[in-house]
Amino acid sequence: MSERKVLTKYYPPDFDPSKITRTRAPRSDTPAGPKVQTVRLMAPFSMKCTSCGEYIYKGRKFNARKETTEEKYYSISIFRFYIRCTRCSAEITFKTDPKGMDYTCERGAKRNFEVWRAGGETPAGETDEERLDRLEVEMGEKSAMEELEAKVLDAKQEMAIADALDEIRTRNARNERAGGKEVGDVVQEEIDGERRRVEREDEEMARRAFMTETGERVRRIGEGDGDGDEDGLGTVGGGDTAAVAAALMPPPPVPEFKRVVKKKKDLGAALGIKRKPALV
Repeated sequence: MSERKVLTKYYPPDFDPSKITRTRAPRSDTPAGPKVQTVRLMAPFSMKCTSCGEYIYKGRKFNARKETTEEKYYSISIFRFYIRCTRCSAEITFKTDPKGMDYTCERGAKRNFEVWRAGGETPAGETDEERLDRLEVEMGEKSAMEELEAKVLDAKQEMAIADALDEIRTRNARNERAGGKEVGDVVQEEIDGERRRVEREDEEMARRAFMTETGERVRRIGEGDGDGDEDGLGTVGGGDTAAVAAALMPPPPVPEFKRVVKKKKDLGAALGIKRKPALV
């Protein structure tokens, strides 16, 4: 068995390298000539076979024949590819288009409609003058659209200016109603008035809190005018006994947080077990 990775090869004594010639014989299934070779490629666009109606999607792989044509775009060579339909084996031909940076379907299939190519597709056989006329018309349409957009922007700007003017007029009218005072003075007066109103409400609530049901004011103990009880506690609410009792009520007891040991239940009695009393 020979070595797999050979570093040196055996050359016989009568070896003549000049007799070795490089020949490229054409295969039986390909036409003769060095300009045709077999390549593996993917379909550059979606197409429909004109023979059987089979749809071939973009990106499907084929064993294709690549041919170098005599056509050129400036110095860029144009290549033609031959593939076969996956259903009826009909030959489909397309070639490169360096001018449009795309591919052109020649025969055997029809390219599917593509939205992004609908507006930018160049008509076949268009001259330079026709192309210039078409571009001029397109530029005119673009200028019309730009004019329309400028008008819309101007209208929006006018509406913003009108809103700002209305706001200024409203502010001036409010200042005139204030009697020629500054806006800051008017706001300060409103704040002071609100503060005084809140203070009056607080005083009224405090007064109602220290009144009895009969409308008399509750006086603190020792606040009487000399005709109180002997202990010097004074009258509370003009002799109201309920107020006196509330004033003399002792303070509530302080809660205790001692641990209370619960008495264990006698489960034996529930089960019918009787225990004998201890003799000692």
